Amino acid sequence: MDYLKELEAKSVHDCYHHKIKVMDKRVSNSPIWVPGPVIVGAGPSGLASAACLKQKGIQSLILEKSDCLASMWKLKTYDRLRLHLPKQFCQLPLMPFPKNFPSYPTKQQFLAYLKNYADYFDVKPAFSTTVVSAEFDHRCGFWRVKTKGMKNKEEVEYVSQWLIVATGENAEEVVPQIEGMDKFEGTMLHTSFYKSGSMFSGKNVLVVGCGNSGMEVCLDLCNHNARPSLVVRDTVHILPQQMFGKSTFGLSMCLLKCFPIRFVDQFLLIMSHLMLGDTSQFGLNRPKLGPLELKNLNGKTPVLDVGTLAQIRSGNIKVCRGIKRLAKHTVEFVDGKVENFDAIILATGYKSNVPSWLKGSDMFSSKDGLPKKAFPNGWKGENGLYAVGFTKRGLLGASIDAKRIAEDIVHI
Repeated sequence: MDYLKELEAKSVHDCYHHKIKVMDKRVSNSPIWVPGPVIVGAGPSGLASAACLKQKGIQSLILEKSDCLASMWKLKTYDRLRLHLPKQFCQLPLMPFPKNFPSYPTKQQFLAYLKNYADYFDVKPAFSTTVVSAEFDHRCGFWRVKTKGMKNKEEVEYVSQWLIVATGENAEEVVPQIEGMDKFEGTMLHTSFYKSGSMFSGKNVLVVGCGNSGMEVCLDLCNHNARPSLVVRDTVHILPQQMFGKSTFGLSMCLLKCFPIRFVDQFLLIMSHLMLGDTSQFGLNRPKLGPLELKNLNGKTPVLDVGTLAQIRSGNIKVCRGIKRLAKHTVEFVDGKVENFDAIILATGYKSNVPSWLKGSDMFSSKDGLPKKAFPNGWKGENGLYAVGFTKRGLLGASIDAKRIAEDIVHI
C-alpha cells in the first residue's frame, strides 16, 4: 500500500536506518528491514493474521521455528483428534471449510484446510527460524526481532514497526513434578507424544488430567483394549457435545444473545443432568460457578463429552484421586490407595513460551504468558505490539483478533 511505501522511504532518512548496517556485531548479517508486520508463529493464528493483512494490501513476514505449518496440530496431537466445536466456529477468516467436510473435521482434514488456506493467500512463512528475542527500540520506534536458524545456526535480525505474537497459549508442554517420577520404571509421556492407544493394548494406564484431551485419550485407550484410569484432582464441568441435535457451544452462543450468562449456565446444567446424569457419583464433581461463567473468569474450558462418560459409568475407566507419589511400578494416591500401572500419560496441558523471548513488555506475565490487565483488549498492546489467540476463545477468538489487528494497522 502507499502508506507502507511512504514509511519505507521515510526510514531511509531515519537515524535507525543509518545505523542498521552496523548494529549488533553478534549477528552474522546486517539487520533486515520488513516494511510490514513481523508475525511470530505459523499456526492458525499466524495464518489468519497474514491473510487478513493481505486482504488489506499489507504484506507480512511469518517466522516459524518448526519446518511446517501448524506444528502443534501436526506433530503433537493424537490420531483420533477431531475439532471439538463445529467447523463454522473454527474456520479462519475469509475462507470457510469445504462443504463436504463433516461438522467436526478430523485432524488431517483440518491440516489440509490450513495448507489450502496458506496456498490460497500465498502465505510463505520463513520455516526453521526460531525467534530468540524481540524487543522494542524506544530510541527510533521499531521492533528488533533476533532469530536463529535450526540447521546452520545463522543469526538474523529483522526490523519492523509492528510485531504480532501468534505463538498461541499452547506452545510448550506443562509437566508436573510428582514425587518419585525418577523412580517409575514404566512408560511415562506427555500427550504431545501420544498418538494412539494401540501401543498400550492390555496394559494398565494412568491418565493424569481430566480436560478434553485427558478424557479423549482415556476413550481412545478403551477402544484399543487398554485399562485406563483417570486422575481427577479438581472439579470439572462435563457437558454433552450436542443438545437437541445442535452443538452445545452453538446453542449457548444463541442463548447468550437473549439471556444473561447465569441463566444460560443453569439451562446447560439442567440439560446436562438430564442427559448425562449426576457426574459426582463417579468422582466428577462440578465447580460452584457455571461452565460459561467459569470460562469467562479463568479460561477453564468445560469438557464436551464424546463418549468417555459412558465408559466411566460402565467401569471401563476408573476415576482416581490426586497422586501422592510414584514408585517403580506403583502409584500411591492421596486417599491412600496404591495401584500398579504399566504407563502414565500426562494430559497436563501446555503453556505459552512468549515470556522467554518477548523482552521489555508487561503484556505477558512470567507465570503463564497470558495477557495482563495492562493489555485489556487481549489483542493490542503498545508500540505496535499485537497478539492473536491469547483470549482463551479458541480458533474463533483468534480469527476475531486477526481481523481487528488488520483493521487497526491499515488505519495507522
